[in-house]
Amino acid sequence: MSANVAANHVVLFHYVLRNGEGQLLDESGESPMAYLHGHDNIVPGLERALTGKPVGAKLDVRVEPADGYGEKDDDAEDTLPLEEFGDHPPRIGEQFATRDDDGHVLPLWVTAVVGNEVHITFNHPLAGETLHFQVEILGVRKATAEELQHGHPHGPDGHHHH
Repeated sequence: MSANVAANHVVLFHYVLRNGEGQLLDESGESPMAYLHGHDNIVPGLERALTGKPVGAKLDVRVEPADGYGEKDDDAEDTLPLEEFGDHPPRIGEQFATRDDDGHVLPLWVTAVVGNEVHITFNHPLAGETLHFQVEILGVRKATAEELQHGHPHGPDGHHHH
């Protein structure tokens, strides 16, 4: 694992993610994150900032909403009847998926449950947020043919079974 970050490579890194107010949103913790560079596995702004960087690089990356989880769209709110969730009572913050008229999968999140109505949004929970990443690149390797076919890494060493 000694190449620079480039398309079709698996990148292993530690990260800490904070919002604009400095509040901790997420972190890799003890286990580093692995992603397949150039395959939309991470937000575009972070992926762009990591391109070409060597193993060992430490970066502070600011990602504006347009290059992160998008701007918040107030028109992306809706309500659904509770009965559409079947035997699974939805919880606030829970993510589901639906399909649009063209068959594309659309993620949605539950924002409230009021009586027999479930309030949802198509906005990612971090939409509209400026993201601040602290990143350390731990390793870079060429992706396997199977990882390229699947569009994601199969672990730091390339071995993983679905």
